[in-house]
Amino acid sequence: MVYSEEVLVMETAVDDMNSEFFPYLVDRLLEAGALDAYLQPIIMKKGRPGTMLTVLAREDRQDVLLKIIYSETSTLGVRLRTERRICLHRDFLTAQTDYGAVRVKLALEEPGEQPLRYAPEFEDCRARAQEHSVPVQSVYRAAMLAVEDSLKNSK
Repeated sequence: MVYSEEVLVMETAVDDMNSEFFPYLVDRLLEAGALDAYLQPIIMKKGRPGTMLTVLAREDRQDVLLKIIYSETSTLGVRLRTERRICLHRDFLTAQTDYGAVRVKLALEEPGEQPLRYAPEFEDCRARAQEHSVPVQSVYRAAMLAVEDSLKNSK
């Protein structure tokens, strides 16, 4: 049905860094192979506001991701732990719309089955919206309709 895997969880609390740098940091981590990277506001000792950076990755990406964290943040240390996660299978298809091709992510219990849910890739929708000077939600909706039609016809 679903699958299980081990993931490395990397965490560090940062309290003395320009918050404008965080989007760049997250982009670099994802480009370097992080499975996910996210930020949470926290209150640190002495009531100082800070940010918790959490990165999920496969263990073989540890060294590369640590280098990015140490070079792009003010942190002096990163906590590491391994956790088990249970996932749905993922697949992609390309929806052909009046605005052009849009990749759509599918969530499946088993490969080859009908998806439990699906969602157009936002970056593709944004690009098509900019190309055609239309609202992004129009492209998103067109992609959803194209996928629904495609799935109905594949039954």
